[in-house]
Order: sequence, then C-alpha cells, then structure tokens
Amino acid sequence: MSKTATSLRNCSFCGRHIVTGQGTMLVRNDGSIQWTCSDKCKKNLRKLKRDPRRLKWTAKYVKGGIKVKK
Repeated sequence: MSKTATSLRNCSFCGRHIVTGQGTMLVRNDGSIQWTCSDKCKKNLRKLKRDPRRLKWTAKYVKGGIKVKK
C-alpha cells in the first residue's frame, strides 16, 4: 500500500481528494460526516461558515455567481 494512494473521500469544503491517513473528520449530531483536508478548510467551514461556491480557490466555485431561486 503506497502513501500516495487516495481514498474515495473528498473535502466537504473545497472538494479536493484527501489522502488516506490525512484530514479531519467531523461527525454531526444528525449522523452526517464531513471531512476537511486542511486547517484552512476547517476554519472556513465551521468557524466562519462560508459558502465554498463564492471562493475562487475551491473546486466548488461558480464563476457567474450563485443564482438564488425565489
């Protein structure tokens, strides 16, 4: 088993692959699991409560802006 092999996990905030043995897992009270790849993603997700679609450095970024249905 190589150290460069990635698992099927992706970061819940930025969408990048998480290497096996790395990252942080958060289990919420409702049973949902959120993985974060770095401390930067963890702070943006939990503390700052930012939307990853508005940040250019994430893979979930939407170029034209977020369209909100009314």
